[in-house]
Amino acid sequence: MFRSLYVASTGMIAQETRLDAIANNLANANTSGFKRQDAEFEDLMYQQQRTPGRLADGGMGPTGVQIGLGSRVVATPRYFTQGNLEQTGNAFDVAIEGNGFFVVNQPDGTLGYTRAGQFKMDSQGRLTTTSGMPLEPPISIPSDALEITIGNDGKMSVTHSTQAEPTDLGQIQLATFTNPNGLRALGHNLYSATASSGEANTGTPKTDGRGGLMQHAIEGSNVEVVTEMIDMIRVQRAYEINSKIITTADEMLRKATSLR
Repeated sequence: MFRSLYVASTGMIAQETRLDAIANNLANANTSGFKRQDAEFEDLMYQQQRTPGRLADGGMGPTGVQIGLGSRVVATPRYFTQGNLEQTGNAFDVAIEGNGFFVVNQPDGTLGYTRAGQFKMDSQGRLTTTSGMPLEPPISIPSDALEITIGNDGKMSVTHSTQAEPTDLGQIQLATFTNPNGLRALGHNLYSATASSGEANTGTPKTDGRGGLMQHAIEGSNVEVVTEMIDMIRVQRAYEINSKIITTADEMLRKATSLR
């Protein structure tokens, strides 16, 4: 049986996976804080029909004979480049300029991390994500608040209807990771730490390499639609070439079996 039939099939499967990543990128082109993914490939093992350097016909073989068995997707890394900052005018919208993730408390009690800063206020006055997960450490907004201010360093203050001077509410903190690509994507704009990402290094914005905050703005997706469309064309052509190999191998096999 022709080896190329199986080799080409691995190429088609790998390109399908890359197309899945592109489709997800395009689907999230307008998702706040979304970071695009790509697919990285590696070649599979080789059949060593003659090892390089092996004696051949009394001499030293310069190259040997090694037949590759195809390719596979080995990683789907994210690109944590800065997304465009969009002004909204909403006091609860906060964008991160630079490195870092907001820290939130998940329903199961574990910590989650997000770049999406479209915060809301729940029935208890706590600042939460759009999914209702409160910030960690928690920050509560008083019911008589007139104006809320969030500084570049994450300090929050509020002006009350009965007070002329602003009152401190708390401090928004950011978490950074040694290897952000090691984070596990949970959906809902959330990530969780893993052994590959390392432990979260949580602290005040604008310190130890963490970014600053911008109130009245959100960070858009870093997906470039034109780039994704170009990549999609490349994937389509690579898929077509691999399918052509299968067609060619099938034709050669047909001719070989029809010999008399």
